[in-house]
This record gives sequence, structure tokens and C-alpha cells, in this order.
Amino acid sequence: MSITNMLLIAIGVVSVAALSAWPDLREKCLFRPYWFLPRRQYETIVSSGFVHADYGHLFFNAFTLWSFGAAVERAMGSARFLVLYVFGLLVANAGTWLSHWRDPNYATLGASGAILAVLFASVVYYPTGSMYIMFVPVPVPAPLFAVGYLAYSLYAAKRNVGRVNHDAHFSGALAGLAFVAVTDPGAWRRAIWLLTN
Repeated sequence: MSITNMLLIAIGVVSVAALSAWPDLREKCLFRPYWFLPRRQYETIVSSGFVHADYGHLFFNAFTLWSFGAAVERAMGSARFLVLYVFGLLVANAGTWLSHWRDPNYATLGASGAILAVLFASVVYYPTGSMYIMFVPVPVPAPLFAVGYLAYSLYAAKRNVGRVNHDAHFSGALAGLAFVAVTDPGAWRRAIWLLTN
């Protein structure tokens, strides 16, 4: 079984359990930047990535991972793909901690940061591909999507737009780009060559 499918199953099982049978599980898994060090809630930097706010949140993240995960896993191999996913999750929560460590009421959850690391790695491996975005009737070239998404996430994070952890999205996306740059610089060179020739 692929790492992508194992992650989908793990996220689905834990999230559904927390949403339907054990609401206390979700509370225990929340990442709270302010309390992370004082209360030694170290496990939440990972556990928060396996629970979701509601079924819509779960579906959107699972669908995105399903859409991009298998192709990225084939491109980099299963072991490196798993490291990418964990790295994206950790960097996303590190970005959240840096932005919210002074707020005792802030809490976050979801796999978005790790999944955005995967999605942005796919932009490097498949730079001539396109993304389909809700309410946009035409496909958006992957590099254009990447630039636009990063700009919007930075803007939204600074203005606290909605009940979305834009800091995690921004950090996770950058983690995906950086991970490929360090572990497979040839992929970046190929992407640049494809986009400029």
C-alpha cells in the first residue's frame, strides 16, 4: 500500500473518530502554540495533523492529498515522500507557533500544512501542469497558482482572514518547495528549464 493511501486512511479514521465518537480526542490533539512549551504538549505538533474541524474540512484536505499525493510519491519515492509530509506538518506548525505563541486562546488543527507541502512539491515536479480551483472556470497554470496562493496566504495571515490557519498554509507550501530544492535540486533545474524553453 502506498504512503499516500496509508496517510489518507489514518487521517480519515482519526478524524471521523474525533468528530463522531470521541470529541475529547480532538481537544487533546489540538495544537495550542501558547501552551506548547509551558505544558509540554509536544505530541500535538503531529497529532493536530490527524484531526479536523468538520467533515467538510476533512473532505477538502483528503481530496487534495488524494489528487496530488500519488504523483509526488511516484516522483520522489515513498520514503522521501513520507519525510516530505512530516517535514511539511512540522514546519507548518512551527510557522503557526511563531505567529501565535503569545495568544493563550489560539488553537489549530488539520493536515493542511503537510498537504500543501505535497501540493507545492508537485508544482516543482510537474511545472507545466494546471490546477483547478473552485469558482474559476478555467485551469490555472501550476506556477501561477503557486505564486498567487503564496501571495494570498501571506496577505490573509497578516489580516487574520476567516477561521483559517493561513500561517500553516504559507509555511507548509514553502516547506514543500524547500524540501525539493534540498533533496532533489535537479527537479528544480528541470522545472526552470521547462518553464523557460
